[in-house]
Amino acid sequence: MLKTLGVITNSLRSSISSRALQTSAVLKHDSLFVHRDSPEDNPDIPFNFTPENEKRVEAILAIYPEGHKRAAMLPLLDLAQRQYGWLPISAMHKVAEILNLPKMRVYEVATFYTMYMRKPTGKYHVQVCTTTPCWLRGSDEVLEAVKKNLNLEVGETSKDMMWTISEVECLGACVNAPMIQINDDYYEDLTVNDTDEILNDLKAGKKPAAGPRSGRYASEPIGEPTSLTGEPPGPGFGVRADL
Repeated sequence: MLKTLGVITNSLRSSISSRALQTSAVLKHDSLFVHRDSPEDNPDIPFNFTPENEKRVEAILAIYPEGHKRAAMLPLLDLAQRQYGWLPISAMHKVAEILNLPKMRVYEVATFYTMYMRKPTGKYHVQVCTTTPCWLRGSDEVLEAVKKNLNLEVGETSKDMMWTISEVECLGACVNAPMIQINDDYYEDLTVNDTDEILNDLKAGKKPAAGPRSGRYASEPIGEPTSLTGEPPGPGFGVRADL
């Protein structure tokens, strides 16, 4: 009995010791979400909405009833980012001031959503989706094409501030995989040649057409319909005759 208890005790000690050696996976992202003061991003740099955007702020706030103005935080942060090109800490402070909220409440939101860029971003923000549906359809090749065309790695911004590359999770266009998002536009059903053509058009000052590159209009199947191609059968179709 004592021998058995000793074996069990040693086994438990070994298990505990092994667990102590285990570590969680290393998580990486191309952005640092903890603020660090820098010459281009610190609280001493003033931020104010332009007169045109001040009118937009008023219109946004008017949507929400009294007592619920804090719900306007997302669109106000987006408006600040569109004005500035990215989201500096002074812009977050301005949003906190407008909504009469503690600054921490704005930090929490701005660092949770990856759509808010917390560092200087190029004129064209190229976001390549590499989640499973896009990966199965060749997103690795699309990402490599973007990196090669722009001579940048993921998370980098070109010195002329024209381009930034990000690798992102699902952007909700799985049926049209693989795809990339450049600023507000989706480019879908991509090949390597399509990707190069889009980037080269933007470099030349052209506006490439957004949407699928396969010839389809939206997310409909490619080719002719394979079902519901004729008149629907009448009542009783397929029912046993004895019923």
